[in-house]
Amino acid sequence: MPNKSDKPGDGHDKGMEDMSDISEQSLHKVQRETPSPHGGNAPQSSPSRFVSVEELMETAKGVTNMALAHEIVVNTDFQLKPSEPAEGSLEKRVKEIMHKAFWDVLEAQLNEDPPSYSHAITLLAEIKENLLSFLLPGHGRLRTQIEEVLDLSLIQQQAENGALDISKVVEFVIGMMGTLCAPSRDEDIKKLREITELVPLLRAIFPVMDQMMLDMANFAVSTLRPQLLQQSVEYERKKFQEFVEKQPNALDFTKKWLQDSAKCVVLEAQSGEAASSPTQLTVHNYAYLRLLQWKHASDPFPETLLMDQGRFQEMQQDLEQLVLVASVLLIVYNTTGEAISGLPGLMVKLKRTVVILLAEMHTQSFNSEEAFANIGERMCVELSGCLSEHGFSPFPGNRWSILKGQISAVTHPDNAVRKLIDSRIKTYLLTILEFSHRSFPSLPGGLAPVSKELEEIAMKFGRLVNFNKLVYSPFYQKILQEIVQEGQCCGP
Repeated sequence: MPNKSDKPGDGHDKGMEDMSDISEQSLHKVQRETPSPHGGNAPQSSPSRFVSVEELMETAKGVTNMALAHEIVVNTDFQLKPSEPAEGSLEKRVKEIMHKAFWDVLEAQLNEDPPSYSHAITLLAEIKENLLSFLLPGHGRLRTQIEEVLDLSLIQQQAENGALDISKVVEFVIGMMGTLCAPSRDEDIKKLREITELVPLLRAIFPVMDQMMLDMANFAVSTLRPQLLQQSVEYERKKFQEFVEKQPNALDFTKKWLQDSAKCVVLEAQSGEAASSPTQLTVHNYAYLRLLQWKHASDPFPETLLMDQGRFQEMQQDLEQLVLVASVLLIVYNTTGEAISGLPGLMVKLKRTVVILLAEMHTQSFNSEEAFANIGERMCVELSGCLSEHGFSPFPGNRWSILKGQISAVTHPDNAVRKLIDSRIKTYLLTILEFSHRSFPSLPGGLAPVSKELEEIAMKFGRLVNFNKLVYSPFYQKILQEIVQEGQCCGP
């Protein structure tokens, strides 16, 4: 429970330790403990069999559970969210009417002479149950206090004898909530203390308790993630094996993905771009890199990665934007030279401008030529103002024209600067996969302006790849061995 003495983290693992939770060491451990899905007489090309409705329902349930566990393991930002009916929906309207009726009755009862406490005691019972649910095993003293102050039998007797001081009981409740809540709820507790009317106060307590329950659940998720990792690996592999047994061609797209990757690696080796003969590991890592350039509209995605296709596509789009941002900034600084080098705040300002103008680059309405023309104009305006501010002579008009032309040229995929930045980013990501760094490798030149964003993507990418290897390694090993035997790859 995330209380004052058990403060949860912010949900973000730091540095490459986020990736190392799903490491090669874990991969070897899972491999040793799990038999190959292709061992024995597992079907390779048997015809599809009839699948019953019951089997489909069970599979659907399993897939739902698997998807949730997968989301928790691979997404370190995963958070449970409050569930609310849609605005304007019948469900929301009915809920509002029922709540209003309840609170109206409560207020009417408390205004009677003498007051009636039946509704209030019902609320206190629910509050007591909630408070007890927030306790950890070591909270024995707090449990005793809650049981004593919120002794419902005693409260009922006091109400019947006209001796119940409900305001004092509610004050205790708020104090206990302040003790048990996460630090992020301190402001909510402070606002509760400022409410003087009893019914509005009781009404305001429950939304805060709901938030505390979410805090507790999310703290539990982050705490259980390491234990969930091993279970999720075994569960996903088992479910996929069942899928393979029912669908003999279930790995066709995965095979094509790895085969095509092997051919690309071999071609690079033959052209002299690779220093040594490619290995199975090299092919496998390069295959993941290719997912960041995937043609999602036309090329079928590997079956083993379908649950993460959206994540890879999102990373792909983020990287495409980073390539363009870094390319523009490299051109700007190379063209303008030492006059602007090292000026404080300028890089951040220029970068922010480029990012804003490229924010819609993956929408259908985005006009690339128009956007880069605007970027060129904005860069010239910003640089002119900066030169003037720092006492430098203005550049001649033809120099600005050259800068605008070079920036506009970045729209072309074969632009030399764009290709250079793209290549360096790929090298950086591939280095992370090949060596399983616990700290980030040095950034290649030209990537410093986008270092923070690139490291965040690299963390997500590495974590996703390593988890996928853990789950599907037996399937991949068999395919990669076949590729070696066919001569498409050169080593184990």
